[in-house]
Amino acid sequence: MTLKIGFHPNNLHLTLASHWPGAFKTLRPDFIRYEEGRDTAVKLARGEIDLGGTGSTPPIIAAVNGMSVIYAAASAPRPANGAILVKKGAGVERIADLSNKPVALVDGSFLTYFLARSLEEAGLNLGNVERRDLPPAQSRELLLSGEVAAWLAMAPHLEQALGEGDFQVLAHCGTTIPNRSLFWTSKERALSAETLATFQSELAELGQAITADPEQAARLLSPDGGERERRAWTRIVSERNWRIDPADAELLWEQQREADTLFRHGALERSVQIAEQNGKAALS
Repeated sequence: MTLKIGFHPNNLHLTLASHWPGAFKTLRPDFIRYEEGRDTAVKLARGEIDLGGTGSTPPIIAAVNGMSVIYAAASAPRPANGAILVKKGAGVERIADLSNKPVALVDGSFLTYFLARSLEEAGLNLGNVERRDLPPAQSRELLLSGEVAAWLAMAPHLEQALGEGDFQVLAHCGTTIPNRSLFWTSKERALSAETLATFQSELAELGQAITADPEQAARLLSPDGGERERRAWTRIVSERNWRIDPADAELLWEQQREADTLFRHGALERSVQIAEQNGKAALS
């Protein structure tokens, strides 16, 4: 059996796996590239991929839409992988200052949950801001021009923006949410427990290899880039925790908390009970 592993540019684990010599060698992988993590559920439903990796929010949305989601593994929490950026000198000094203002983000990603929790801590909710679903480059330009009050940025765009000196951090995601990458499939893809265990084990091995050789990872992530770009990627890779955790009860609890928060803020049409056992979800 060939395992069709989907990957997109924002999931560095699987992007690197698609280039790393010998990655997932016992699974006969076929790496399928696509552009958006939010498309993972559609790719699974169509049988175009067997498994993919995203932030924490897409599998919750998939479960709400009726997919029987099975979690295969998770990255370690990544406290520095996302932040709310504002333009220096623009007068936005705290989360409460975002009330009734436009905010740029990739909506439907973990950034929506990050925004919801941040607003909640300030006594607000998602309805108190205007969410604009925009790609990173456009978000950066609109924040610079003042057309949006904040930009929820993720790596590597976050590090690049902070290096320019025009922005400051209003909040880091690590103080608000766990922010993991999750690796998941659907019950309909019929992956065996043995296949999922092998995937988790080999993903963990890849993480160890990346940690041991960040320069190799940087070269793979910037094949056409110059020395400056490779140095930047080396720093990003070196600062990231590449540990892989199991899809255990703690992970499911984190997902339940996120699902409850998003439903409370009106970002989900229905509530969903994250199963104690992978692959089962009950809608209400």
